[in-house]
Parts: sequence; C-alpha cells; structure tokens
Amino acid sequence: MRLAGLVLGILATVVCLGPNKHYAQAQAIDVNKFSLKIRVFKSGAFSAFAHDHEIQAPIDEGKIDSFASPSVQLRVDSRKMRVLDPEISVHKRVEIQQTMEGNAVLDVEHFPEISYRSSAITKIADARWEVRGNLNLHGKNQPVVVVVSLEGGHYRGSASFKQSNFGKSHTHRGRNR
Repeated sequence: MRLAGLVLGILATVVCLGPNKHYAQAQAIDVNKFSLKIRVFKSGAFSAFAHDHEIQAPIDEGKIDSFASPSVQLRVDSRKMRVLDPEISVHKRVEIQQTMEGNAVLDVEHFPEISYRSSAITKIADARWEVRGNLNLHGKNQPVVVVVSLEGGHYRGSASFKQSNFGKSHTHRGRNR
C-alpha cells in the first residue's frame, strides 16, 4: 500500500465538503458529524493487492469558507485511520492496518499529521468543482488538484497526481458520509 494513494483518497473526500453552498462564511468542520470513508482502488501503486481497500479517517480539525474566496483546510491524525475492509478476515485486516501505519506507507510514529490547504476552488459545472491546493505529507508540501462532484446527496472527489517519490501517476476516489 502506498502512502500517496491513501492520502489522496482522504484529500479527495475531504475537499469535497468545501464548495457546499450551505455555508455562508468560514465555518469549522464538525468533526463529530463528518467523517471520511476512503476507497483505494487496486490500480497503479495498489495493483499488487488482491482487492480494493476501504478506510475510515476521522477529521481532527478543519475549516470551510465559501464566502468571498472559497477555501478548505483540514488536518487528519494518521494514527486514527482504520482499515474497514468488511469483506476480508479480521486477521488480514489487522495485517493491512499494520502495513498502512508502518514506515512503508504512513509512518504514523514519525508523521502523525496529514494536512491540506486549498489555494483555489473553481466551479466547473453544476454540482462539480475543481479544488487546487497543497497536501502536507511527511513534512513536505505537494500541489494536488481534486475534482469534486455532488452525487446522490454525497460529495465525491477524485485526484490524479504524480508522486515524485514513487514516479507514477495514480487516480484515487473518495466520498464523505
């Protein structure tokens, strides 16, 4: 499991909360009401896995501003992320959880925080936005563009990116619940 894919799944899910017209000004994300469910698909860096992954990632802190200059900011504690994968055995789920937390993926002991700050949110169609911003991961900022849409009452996002550490492009999708 690769770090960039997992984190961009989080990012794709969270930034979709940003352009919601129900917010009239800067507002804290209600961390008790909103959580993230991330789907990591078995493509690109994940093609070696036998199935897709489903991960729960609580938002530790965040802010949405849809007033004059729309923006999204958030912070996730990587130590609180949990592999759900309901279709696999508990033993395999524990193994995947340990891999995700280990130094090959999130390295939660050295980098417990993942954050994102948007720089621009542009409406590209009805119920569809492009969110540009910077993902801070492993203490490094990386620009990321996420396309977000409102589908069936849920915001869904996907991001294509080039992760310089891994040298491959990946697409990841997420959704809020």
